[in-house]
Amino acid sequence: MNDRLPLKPFQASMTQMVLPNDTNPLGNLLGGQLMHWIDLVAAIAAARHAKHICVTASVDELNFLQPIRSGQVVTLLASVNRVFTTSMEVGVKVLSEDLLTGDIRHANTAYLTFVALDRDGRPVRVPPVGPETETEERRYRAASVRREERLKRREKLVHQP
Repeated sequence: MNDRLPLKPFQASMTQMVLPNDTNPLGNLLGGQLMHWIDLVAAIAAARHAKHICVTASVDELNFLQPIRSGQVVTLLASVNRVFTTSMEVGVKVLSEDLLTGDIRHANTAYLTFVALDRDGRPVRVPPVGPETETEERRYRAASVRREERLKRREKLVHQP
């Protein structure tokens, strides 16, 4: 048996079944529960790549595209899109699956920024990711655009009265 994960060193995946205690009164997955799962899988991808503990610095985009129902299976796919010295952007794609019909839908997309820390809690340099596929190259370029927007928003927040 092969001991290697079928993922690249800058990726992570997670699968969860949506149970009744994960849902709102309409039987849909709670947004906060999904956000928790997104943060976890993104942190794993970041730490796997950086080989350091990584903490969430920001969540700058989280799009709920489809409701996810009780009984469905949620698969979260995380990938480090780009590294910026000590921080990195991680994209997460969320898929919902109806086990009875086999229907799989893109339910959510999120972009998070993580900072790698040493054992004393100080930021450390992270090795760059080298895009190898057309999709990875597209994500790599788009991450730079999102970073510029993120930095502009942060600057406005810092300088608000």
